[in-house]
Amino acid sequence: MIRSVKFSAALCLALMLAGCVTQQQPPAPVEPTQPVPPSEPTPPSVPQPPAPQPGESVPQPPKLKTINWDLSVQPLVAQMLQSATVTPGSILLVDRVKNSTNGNLQSEKATAAIQSALNNNGKFTLVTDDQLTQAKQTLGLPPDDSLSSRSKAVGLARYLNAQYVLYSNAQGDVKSPELQMQLMLVQSGEIIWSGNGDTQY
Repeated sequence: MIRSVKFSAALCLALMLAGCVTQQQPPAPVEPTQPVPPSEPTPPSVPQPPAPQPGESVPQPPKLKTINWDLSVQPLVAQMLQSATVTPGSILLVDRVKNSTNGNLQSEKATAAIQSALNNNGKFTLVTDDQLTQAKQTLGLPPDDSLSSRSKAVGLARYLNAQYVLYSNAQGDVKSPELQMQLMLVQSGEIIWSGNGDTQY
């Protein structure tokens, strides 16, 4: 009797528990959520220069100024030819322009401009480049020797039987040098004319 009561009680308990389980509703399905990508910060906008329209010209960078040697030496050469009293046909050695500036100077162009300004001048016969090169070789001077001293220039002029030497010197700032010229008498080394002027562009 006691055993059947225990059995009945256990059965009731089991049925109650089973009823509870069957009456529970299954939980609502959880939908998986998509991860939201982190928003990237937008870079600050950099103003762009406007594109040139057809027909518009693009601004050019500033051009470097170059010395106009022809324009620079002509006034000095003209002044020398007017003031110097020389026998027509006298031989003149045009010394290479000496660079006494604070930078690199186009000495060859300056010298060529002086020679060009003296062409057909009616007073002087110029020592040619070939004569000058040959004399320098004979005397053991390098071809590009600028005859840095007046005495050296006078010595070379004597060797070439020239009566005059035109000694030129560029000095000061290389961007706007001052040009100085001296006409010397070879026999005595006397300076018979001198002049100076600013270079032109």
